[in-house]
Amino acid sequence: MKEERISVFDIFKIGIGPSSSHTLGPWRAAQLFLGVLENRLGFERVQSVQVHLYGSLAKTGKGHGTDLALILGLAGYDPITMATNTIDPILADITSHETILLAGQVPLSFNPKKDLVFHRDESLPFHPNGLTFVANDGMENEVRETYFSIGGGFVVQEDFTENTNQEMARLPYPIDTAADLLRWHHETAKPIWEIVLENEKVWRDEADVRAGLMNIWSVMQESIFSGCRTGGHLPGGLNVKRRAGELHQKLLKGQDYVHYAEWLTLVRAGGNSFQHTLDWVSCFALAVNEQNAAFGRVVTAPTNGSAGVIPAVIQYFLTFCNGTPEDVFRFLLTAGEIGSIFKKGATLSAAMGGCQAEIGVSAAMAAAGLTEVSGGTVGQCLMAAEIAMEHHLGMTCDPVGGLVQIPCIERNTMGAIKAITASQLALQSDPETARVTLDDVVSTMWETALNMNHRYKETSEGGLALRIPISLSEC
Repeated sequence: MKEERISVFDIFKIGIGPSSSHTLGPWRAAQLFLGVLENRLGFERVQSVQVHLYGSLAKTGKGHGTDLALILGLAGYDPITMATNTIDPILADITSHETILLAGQVPLSFNPKKDLVFHRDESLPFHPNGLTFVANDGMENEVRETYFSIGGGFVVQEDFTENTNQEMARLPYPIDTAADLLRWHHETAKPIWEIVLENEKVWRDEADVRAGLMNIWSVMQESIFSGCRTGGHLPGGLNVKRRAGELHQKLLKGQDYVHYAEWLTLVRAGGNSFQHTLDWVSCFALAVNEQNAAFGRVVTAPTNGSAGVIPAVIQYFLTFCNGTPEDVFRFLLTAGEIGSIFKKGATLSAAMGGCQAEIGVSAAMAAAGLTEVSGGTVGQCLMAAEIAMEHHLGMTCDPVGGLVQIPCIERNTMGAIKAITASQLALQSDPETARVTLDDVVSTMWETALNMNHRYKETSEGGLALRIPISLSEC
């Protein structure tokens, strides 16, 4: 296993939907390429830019918005700061004029139909999500770079140097496995979140860590709140009706509110029966991933396809368990470390490991975070993560039409409920008697990923994707 030093802010990234590996990753790759291009050639000398997409990026890129992400990235926009309501008019202008403002600075002839090349029958060796940028100055000077989007918005260049500055950091508590985490706990008596916080303080002071994580939660919270108030149908060709808004109205029985705080009071006032709580958890998760599918701003947690699980579980705890902002802080630090362990020992990429790498990992992260804020021990947190992933092993990724909609959106509701169930089981159990460890499950997940048929790895060539009468060209 390669040593990696991953921050919680590498696991939780603010971006635009619908996919971390197919949207956010290629967007970041475009930004990296711009940096290389500026240094080697200079924007003013560039006469042409083409992007070649391979493997899963080629097969489901249209449905996942890879083409849109690349155009916006090359045009100098950032997924964290870009106003999402400007995406459509900007893309329409670039497409109609066949001109892009390269890096937001230099006009360049660019025809998306010709300059974005989808090699659907070809895959690069290192990873299914490969893309190559080629720029020329018209005088035989060429800049060519290949990147791989390896899941969760992480990007690796062709020389396999990952796009992170964290790897060389000397952390007080280096962690690569759950066993490492448990060992540091035994030596220090610190809970997971405190161990992770000490590591984070190598990169930024505690005040910045707190502010950053609360900003992460504010974006999650807004994706729930906005998604609950939005109706209509999702873009892309499947004509999927948004359900969170209608469910939300039904549960609130038409009561009025203005702000989030007023809304939360109304949600709490509706009671906490088992069925009522289940409905709300489903509503929270649906809301986030409907926003994600509509190119809204969400938090990669650890992927965009699974962006609704952790926000739904946090919102559940705040709403029905009287949680506090401090609980959110502890939850995210705990969950982030679990995601990091899966990233190091297995994968966060559905194109590499199927949906177990997305919904499975997010459920494990959420289960551990919920167990922490519910008063569980470190052993119980790890046990909760193990239980959650154990019951996602082998889950395939078969997006209909290459879109992050069916079955992706509903899977977030299932992942959230499984996370809550896993936490409850762990809280009522003794981890010392468990026969399966979290590291066992991480290793098993990776073995399962390697053995899974490629058709079930985000290619839309198997499973439900074959049963619904729509082709990728329609999307």
